[in-house]
Amino acid sequence: MNFQFSPEQELIRKAAREFAEEVVRPRVQEMEEGQYILDDLFRLMGEVGFLGVLIPQEYGGTNLGTLGAVLVVEEISRISAALGTGLQVHCLGLLPVVKFATPACKEKYLPGLATGKYIATGSITEASGGSDPTTMSTVAVQDGDSWVINGRKCFITLNKTANTTWVTTCTKEGKRREFTTFFVDKSMEGYKEGRLENKTGMHGLDNGEVVFKNCRVPDTNVLLGVGRGLPVALTAIGRMGRMGMACAALGTIQASLEAAVKFANERVLYGRPIAYLQGVQFKIAEMAYLLETSRLLVYKAAWLTDQNMPDAELAPKVAMAKYVATQSAIKASDLAVEILGGYGVVREYNTERYLRDARMIWAAAGTGDIMQLTVAREALKLK
Repeated sequence: MNFQFSPEQELIRKAAREFAEEVVRPRVQEMEEGQYILDDLFRLMGEVGFLGVLIPQEYGGTNLGTLGAVLVVEEISRISAALGTGLQVHCLGLLPVVKFATPACKEKYLPGLATGKYIATGSITEASGGSDPTTMSTVAVQDGDSWVINGRKCFITLNKTANTTWVTTCTKEGKRREFTTFFVDKSMEGYKEGRLENKTGMHGLDNGEVVFKNCRVPDTNVLLGVGRGLPVALTAIGRMGRMGMACAALGTIQASLEAAVKFANERVLYGRPIAYLQGVQFKIAEMAYLLETSRLLVYKAAWLTDQNMPDAELAPKVAMAKYVATQSAIKASDLAVEILGGYGVVREYNTERYLRDARMIWAAAGTGDIMQLTVAREALKLK
């Protein structure tokens, strides 16, 4: 079994770490005080090739696959889970275009999605809940060679920053409802962002409503086909959304461990650093194995994704990785706060931010409970 990254993967990881340290770190506080990602950060990520990691080279992307995206999101999230999550949501938003769009749609959007001209997200969750999308009320009605969409989506990350989104709609009512997913951009009249949510964590990452009011979308922007919308959305969420949140968790665990180690070596108690205290060592050891076990699961799930494992087989692997990584992020960030003591809840030391962000990571793209159900169904062979 080969645990080594390819030369290209090592290069992108190194580039992502340097970008995070040199470009992102000085802007973290500015993001923390705002409600949405600073516009120039996406442009800068586009310039260094991070936005196009999933996009084929013929459309201007770097095409480094899921594992390449995982490495970039992890490194960015080590400094800012908000920006790392924003990047993975962009990848989630563009993945259906890569996999399911018409040639005309690909030609129009993929080059801009690689550079940052277009920022993408995905829109499926509604107020009725996100875990059962079949209850959605957003509808699309065909009108000639276009479709008219009406509805409202909620808890959409990058609802303000993104200027494109895939949106899943109901296109046939009845005993057996049918759903269709479209790719929409804000130049189309009737697509706009709604209110922003005031969140516990992930400050600087916009999240809120997306509203469609008589939004007209051409036939060429149907993804995969009419009546085949749920597989489009679930593929994006399963192959990138959950994977991406697991990566944000990895970055948060790494950051928590680094902060705890630094403090333990510098804080002197009774004449020597608290790193010599057995109780502190136990906590550091636990954080270290939480990081290592989470990484192994996430990297394996990413590798399996790049091997084109069928969605039905892949889903429990990704769910397991997300569950373990996000639970570990909550535990590791909490341990870091404990090690820092009073400083752990002081904002300039960042550990309280890691804990707040970890709670947000746990819920996004499916809660921990949903991940456990996905794993259990596979283990029990339930249909």
